[in-house]
Amino acid sequence: MLEDATVEDAAGPLAPRGLDRHRQRELQPMILPKVRDPRFVTIRRGGTLTDSDHHLLALWAASCAEHVLHLFESAQPDDPRPREAIEHARAWVRGEVTMMQARATGGHAMGAARNLRGAARHAAYAAGQAGAVAHVAAHELGAAAYAIKAARASAPEGDGEAAGRLECQWQRDQLPEAIRELVLDDQRLRNDICWSAFDC
Repeated sequence: MLEDATVEDAAGPLAPRGLDRHRQRELQPMILPKVRDPRFVTIRRGGTLTDSDHHLLALWAASCAEHVLHLFESAQPDDPRPREAIEHARAWVRGEVTMMQARATGGHAMGAARNLRGAARHAAYAAGQAGAVAHVAAHELGAAAYAIKAARASAPEGDGEAAGRLECQWQRDQLPEAIRELVLDDQRLRNDICWSAFDC
């Protein structure tokens, strides 16, 4: 069995610098399982995930984050960090940046969320999670879940759940066939730790 991957272990490098580990844990998203699913670990690291499927997961996560990016950019038009994380996720797939570069921009995007609330904050987190997929493929669901949270938060009062369901369905419509069943099963298994975002 693969080693445990706690939220602290997986998300620690993405936490804003200068915070102690206790405070980092408070700020980190609860989206990763305690035991890593080998389907989201690359073959070279002892799992079953192919590079081509890893790339598809990164592209899908980038699309999910980009779909709500306007919610961040309308609140913080001069902050490029979330957009850069999405661009780096795609650049990683093309072989133009390293995994470490993509992961670092994901961390910077999460830093952009730090002082925000609501839809803008969730949209920045979605971008950060998308950037982190190059490092830990299971962050794909973080990008999707945060995008759904952003859609919910941006909706008029009383319409949040419906907006979240529409966003979730849009995301599912974007899934490439090669990873569709993998992601849908992952959503089923992690829905509870992803704020029930995938009830659509």
